[in-house]
Amino acid sequence: MVRLALIGAGRWGRNYIRTIAGLPGLRLVRIASGNAGTLSLAPPGCIVEPDWRTVVAADDVDAVIVATPPATHAGIALAAIRAGKPVLVEKPLTLDLAEAEAVARAAEAAGVLVWVEHTQLFQPAWAVLKAALPSLGPLRAIRGEAGNHGPFRREPPVLWDWGAHDVAMALDLMGRPPRSCSARTEERRDMDGGEGALVALTLTFADGIEARIRCGNLMEHRVRRFAAHGERGILLLDDTAADKLTRHPPTNGFAWPAGPGEPLAVEPELPLTRAVRLFAAAVAAGGTGDHALGVAVVRTLAACQ
Repeated sequence: MVRLALIGAGRWGRNYIRTIAGLPGLRLVRIASGNAGTLSLAPPGCIVEPDWRTVVAADDVDAVIVATPPATHAGIALAAIRAGKPVLVEKPLTLDLAEAEAVARAAEAAGVLVWVEHTQLFQPAWAVLKAALPSLGPLRAIRGEAGNHGPFRREPPVLWDWGAHDVAMALDLMGRPPRSCSARTEERRDMDGGEGALVALTLTFADGIEARIRCGNLMEHRVRRFAAHGERGILLLDDTAADKLTRHPPTNGFAWPAGPGEPLAVEPELPLTRAVRLFAAAVAAGGTGDHALGVAVVRTLAACQ
């Protein structure tokens, strides 16, 4: 039995509560939250208290999940590492490169598992896409588009909130950092509750491959698609489609493919379920985490500002 503590019980934190409840071999024993309504969401026997430091240090906690605003991630993660507790941190790892590097150094020195929950990397379709990638021949380009109309908030910035997903996917697919990167704001508006923006990013890799990503919270409707363009075809991951992953013929100018494409078989597991399940398995096995990608995402986004 892996005993988990959750720091933060906002919208995404509540998703963690539901997810943990549905997985065998896991028990949510403590939640750090200042919201009085959290008690009604907690499973029987789970202790809810406002001080996250007390929760992280508790002897009955095997591992910590951090679902708080990104500006708070570094302090909580470092405290968990000092306590010898494996930690799963919501994306992005931090909003500051020096903080991300400090977390990585501390984790390596202590031999403590640190994972970053880049949701799209835990899509079952993502593993299938990576396995099928060689069938396309040499990779020529990457395209990503992600967004919605809202939510609008003051923090984190839209670049970090929305861009972290597709940057993580591009870096994971390429297996190396970009040679250069840039970001251009296509539109920005002050909205009720916070900032609205559409941002276009370009990551250029040493072999000339470009990842072009468009993201933000001023789109008309929800969009979440990612295309790997190879010499012999395209693999399209579309999280809003019935068929999550499809294969298509090449397009001129690396345009988005039209038509239904050839569907590839994908398991139906939810990304957050997969992330928590794999994290708990790594904790139980005493594994170490690959936090390098989380740091690389922060480094790339910082360079794009």
